[in-house]
Amino acid sequence: MCRRIWPFWPGGRQGRVVRRIMDDNLNSRAQRDSDGTPLRIFLVEDSEDVRDLIVESLSEIAGVRLVGYAETELEALRHLQQNSYDVLILDIQLKQGNGMSLLQSLARSNTRRQSEVKVVFSNHVSPTYRRVGVQCGVQHFFDKSSELPLLCDLLEELAQKRAGKLGRTSSSNNTPPQGPAQTGGM
Repeated sequence: MCRRIWPFWPGGRQGRVVRRIMDDNLNSRAQRDSDGTPLRIFLVEDSEDVRDLIVESLSEIAGVRLVGYAETELEALRHLQQNSYDVLILDIQLKQGNGMSLLQSLARSNTRRQSEVKVVFSNHVSPTYRRVGVQCGVQHFFDKSSELPLLCDLLEELAQKRAGKLGRTSSSNNTPPQGPAQTGGM
């Protein structure tokens, strides 16, 4: 079950949570708890504290596996052009570049599968960003300041669907109208 305390900022951890979980806990739990192939998640987030919080929350969801993360648009693009994922979670504002430009680059490349789920998790939730996101294939848009539990619910549902525990995915109430890149082993 995903941590329901929000906002929670794990100050001072300096990336220990991400490294520890990516090294062992998250991936072994996903393999142990999943009935099949884990849901592969790639995270694009430049804030170390927010990244730690998301990764810690992922560790509490059975059947998911963090396959990597990036802090910049360029790092993410390089990784995503060479590797597969099932769910892409990204912020809009990054240290270098932005999530919308990344989505546009991915859309232009025509190398992505239709089944890949794109999720924006950001403080920038204006109608303009939502509209551009939908045009770039974003299926879900969550407000970082208050909707971490909804993001976790979506990931739990997708993992259960992948494991065959649900017949179909219900639509999220939050669906729009309609460092360096690190890998945790595949």
